[in-house]
Amino acid sequence: MAEQTKAARRTPLTSDRVLRAAVVLADDIGIEALSMRKLAQELGVVPMALYKHVANKEQLLDGMVDVVVGEIEPPVAGADWKSAVRRRILSARRALLGHSWAAQVIRTRSGPTPAVLAYMDSVIGMFRTGGFSVDLTHHVMHALGSRMMGFTQELFDASPAPDPRTRPAPPQEDAGEYPYVRELAGAVAHDEGSVVGQGCDDQFEFEFALDLLLDGFERLRRQGWSSAGRSPGRTI
Repeated sequence: MAEQTKAARRTPLTSDRVLRAAVVLADDIGIEALSMRKLAQELGVVPMALYKHVANKEQLLDGMVDVVVGEIEPPVAGADWKSAVRRRILSARRALLGHSWAAQVIRTRSGPTPAVLAYMDSVIGMFRTGGFSVDLTHHVMHALGSRMMGFTQELFDASPAPDPRTRPAPPQEDAGEYPYVRELAGAVAHDEGSVVGQGCDDQFEFEFALDLLLDGFERLRRQGWSSAGRSPGRTI
């Protein structure tokens, strides 16, 4: 360990090295435990040395986000828009899943970082060159939301309700309470490591919803859909 620390001190400190070390450290100890002091210790420098490369903790987090987003595969040349978008989003999902803290940090940013902006620009470009109008592309991006970055905010994922299959049998008079919730929860396979709903297969559910959206976008593109004249609440 002492030799590693000496070697770290001999290696010139750069912004890229600081950010990549921060990503590795966050992967190891969690984003909540990450601090400038711990990062300095990891790099074998005094904390003040970090501030020559990152002004503060918020700038450090922005840079860490850009490192993770930099792991997303570049667009595939020559692919149709749907395949290209799907592949790009699933690559983003793999990148973020590789760093469990990344989605949380992205949600806390006050605005998109440079790498996130570049990624968004590439996705928008796939729709535009795929024949989507500016108007439809605008609404498509709203519909994708955080799914564009490979993650979604699930309802009640922080504290899921107990699995009805593992709860004690309710009294007979309560047997009909929430019948459809109980039916659905007992009828599907579950993944114990999942954060979605009652433990559903995260990847399957993500791709299922993504494919529904992409198919819907294509239908609207073919129809020449426009938001002109459409008021909120108007039915189609």
